[in-house]
Amino acid sequence: MANPAGRTEPPAAPAGGPSAEYPYPAKTVDVLGSRMHLIDEGTGSPILFVHGNPSWSYVWRNVVPQLSGLGRCIAPDLIGMGRSDKPDIDYGFFDHSRYLEGLIAALGLENVVLVLHDWGSALGFHYAMRHAENVRGIAFLEALLAPYPTWEEFPARSAPPQLRETFRAFRTGGEGGPGWRALVEQNVFIEQLLPGVAGRPLTAREMDFYREPFREPASRKVIWRWANQLPIGGEPADVARAVAAYSAWLQATPIPKLLLHTDPGAVLGAELVAWSQAHLPALVTVDLGPGAHFPQESDPVGLARALAAWIQELPAR
Repeated sequence: MANPAGRTEPPAAPAGGPSAEYPYPAKTVDVLGSRMHLIDEGTGSPILFVHGNPSWSYVWRNVVPQLSGLGRCIAPDLIGMGRSDKPDIDYGFFDHSRYLEGLIAALGLENVVLVLHDWGSALGFHYAMRHAENVRGIAFLEALLAPYPTWEEFPARSAPPQLRETFRAFRTGGEGGPGWRALVEQNVFIEQLLPGVAGRPLTAREMDFYREPFREPASRKVIWRWANQLPIGGEPADVARAVAAYSAWLQATPIPKLLLHTDPGAVLGAELVAWSQAHLPALVTVDLGPGAHFPQESDPVGLARALAAWIQELPAR
């Protein structure tokens, strides 16, 4: 595809498969009295990568180098996650939204391309709905596109059936209950769920990086809160309303969109790909082939190439 003036093809990914290393210098930005850590590579129009639960900017380590020739690639750690500060807050959806919006403002980002994954999609869609004039395009994978009316709709039909019961268990008992013990005390999300849906076996070094921000039980509250924020059956009501609002907006906005999907996926399976193709205007879809919840791990090269091709075709604003 043709390059816009001043752009170059992204560099080829290193041979030998995904790298486990995280070779980025420490950079932080002050947001609402806390430091948010981020990858910040390249120059030009911003490309903002937003991770989900229970990951951090480490998940984008093999994607950013392939796109940094196309713009300024910024991959923050959400507040309480990665190497960002862990203030004493509730860590609800709207807390994360305030910090992400504060980060965008602090960096002075304009005409942003959003690249969104997992809960990062909800945060990015929510931001785009309220700041559409500042968003050039939205790419998303394994995303939260609408509230789930019942537990039967979560996760994707193609996902292992036990995943639904696992998440139901995460939401039982409140603070100190069975879900809290599994996620905070036993670290099940990091130790079992994440490697189970990565799409390939993760190495010991990769697992150590994923464990790094959540070594102590107290640091895992944010993981537990995310699991309890999923809008299923109308609860929690405030998150369900927010997700319903941006879902309606996505079905109306002409902002260019890119849906990247895998087979079988985990939360965005074939039925939601078909729904997106039928309901979301200005949508391009790309099938990345076999994968689960983390295409950044199973196919960072294919993911980056699809993103690069789409970004280079975005209309100027």
